[in-house]
Amino acid sequence: MARKNNRRLRTRLFGAVLLLALAGGGWAWWDMHHWLPPRAAFPMQGLEVSAEDGEIDWTAARTTGAEFAYLDASASAFARDPAFVKNLEDARAAKLQVGAVHRYDPCQPADKQAANFVTVVPRDKAMLPPAVELDMLADACPIKVSDAAVLSELTTFLNQIETHTGKPAMLKLSRTFEARYHVAKGIDRNLWLLRDRFQPDYAGRPWTLWTANSALSSAAGAAPIRWVVVQP
Repeated sequence: MARKNNRRLRTRLFGAVLLLALAGGGWAWWDMHHWLPPRAAFPMQGLEVSAEDGEIDWTAARTTGAEFAYLDASASAFARDPAFVKNLEDARAAKLQVGAVHRYDPCQPADKQAANFVTVVPRDKAMLPPAVELDMLADACPIKVSDAAVLSELTTFLNQIETHTGKPAMLKLSRTFEARYHVAKGIDRNLWLLRDRFQPDYAGRPWTLWTANSALSSAAGAAPIRWVVVQP
């Protein structure tokens, strides 16, 4: 009888621990998907969106606290975000500051990528500095591209889009790309880093923009959005 009681007690204790773990995991999931950096620490906040995020309710985005929006515009030498023009018009109508993002491809020549970007993004002094997303490595390129060539072509690309926009570009730098190419040390541009909840430090120098929550649930859209803050 005592053994049966002990087994029952252990079963109940295990069940209680399991329920607590499930409740804690559920709370952590909910908290992460609804967490925003404190406004007192980061007064200026915004979001990044693309066609993959679906229809954006820009009024709701403002209500959430967005003051600016970075819009995915182009990628590599030929790809263009089909929602860029509409997002640009709608975000401006909602009185948000706007900027454009290009996803850089180390396998494609700099001049072709720059031509793609300048075709999509208008020459407008009111726009925020352009951002260049650096995440893809050259390992999968059909023709071998050395690390030195990646940095050289990237510098050429930056110079060309900066001539178009009239503003220094911002480097949206992933941890993987930085670990491989050490861009933060080699190219003097403002940095946009990424890390959910905790401030990133992988670039070795201060950041200007930080994607603080890559999957924020909000009334701005059916899909989670990427929430970005500015270094005060």
